[in-house]
Amino acid sequence: MSYIVGLNSGSSFDGVDAVLCKISLAEDGHPARPEYIDGLTVDWPLELQPLILRAFDNDLTIFEMTRLNYVAGALYAEAANSIIKKNNLKPQDVHVIGYDGQTIYQEPPDRVKERKYVQSGNKSLVDLWLKGGYACGFFIAESGVVAALTDVDTVTQFRPIDHALGGSAAPLMQYLDFVSFRNDGPTVTLNIGGIANLQLADADRSKMMAFDTGPGNVMMDHVVKARTGKAYDADGALAARGRVIGPLLDELLTHGFFARQPPRSAWRLDFGAAYADRILERHAASSTEDVLATLTAFTARSIARSLADFILPRTPVVRVIASGGGTRNATLMRDLRAEVGALGLEVAVSDEFGIPAAYKEAIKFATLAFANKRGLANNIPAAGGAVKYAVLGKLSLAPWRAKNGGEVIGRAEKVLGLGIADGTTNGTTNGTTNGTNGVHRVNGAR
Repeated sequence: MSYIVGLNSGSSFDGVDAVLCKISLAEDGHPARPEYIDGLTVDWPLELQPLILRAFDNDLTIFEMTRLNYVAGALYAEAANSIIKKNNLKPQDVHVIGYDGQTIYQEPPDRVKERKYVQSGNKSLVDLWLKGGYACGFFIAESGVVAALTDVDTVTQFRPIDHALGGSAAPLMQYLDFVSFRNDGPTVTLNIGGIANLQLADADRSKMMAFDTGPGNVMMDHVVKARTGKAYDADGALAARGRVIGPLLDELLTHGFFARQPPRSAWRLDFGAAYADRILERHAASSTEDVLATLTAFTARSIARSLADFILPRTPVVRVIASGGGTRNATLMRDLRAEVGALGLEVAVSDEFGIPAAYKEAIKFATLAFANKRGLANNIPAAGGAVKYAVLGKLSLAPWRAKNGGEVIGRAEKVLGLGIADGTTNGTTNGTTNGTNGVHRVNGAR
């Protein structure tokens, strides 16, 4: 059994989660359900938050984005080092770090364009993206930086290979769900991050599904920030005091996203700040509580409608296992249980199955990285639309693995011009430190 570190910063952009897990191979050659050991969250530094938001709005130059990619990698390294140090481990004790990076832009596949491309007989690989509607995305937090600053093998960028095989690569939760629930019969899981998604897990991977249902927390968070300056509606307290604006809810449910068929994925261009700002502009006279109550009901209703439209006609299930930051919103969970209960289903939380709801996304990337290191197929073509199974992720090896190397002597003098006369020591650099400088919150919970 191996120690694995998983990291995640989702579309809600509310911190970098780090988890420490143990994972082993089961008798069938697939990973066994991960064993969660510990978790913590590192806040994005205040000076970085505006840059990430500007990146979401396509308002950074390529030069600024390049440096931000490395800076984000350093923050991810700090999160990984924190969880390693907290558990009294050394870098060599950790088999691999897995994460996808902060998503800056994601463009789902255009199946209409893809169909026209196939029917045309076009064989140009370049045209898969120029004309064929293949998915693409941009994700920051450079893996080379993380591998170098933690001295641990690092696997990241799980989506591009699935994109290149015609898949949506969003959501990616379905592999962890297959690993965790393949022996439990058909199981429906729900993750409520910035965007919400449903997965149908099955021992037969050809029967699985995974798709976004619509917004999770992203628009609620934006409204809270715009109206109150706070980061989010803690425990759904503001929404609990509001009343649903019926005409607005009806309007939201006509969004063009809902005309898409699974596998489908959503992003901030569908349910992001611009869309939320238009709602606030048209409902400037409505209270913050009423707008939040409506958006909360919208998230719950869109999840239930996705269940009714796409999963229940396919297979009988009795419960939905929820995870993600949205599970900490009591008002959202109340609305969700009412909506899903009307379909005859119960809502459970993944903590009941040994997978902490707040850290499931990070556990997902730990599991994907574990599979990558073993060359195991870690995508689900039936769920994401890819044409074949593949090994998702790019591996950056830890510096300690370098062969034919040696100790670097006198770098401080030769490169930096530092020495004893300057009051500095003539140390060597043959690795990296596990410092936690800049970590703002490491208490294991948010």
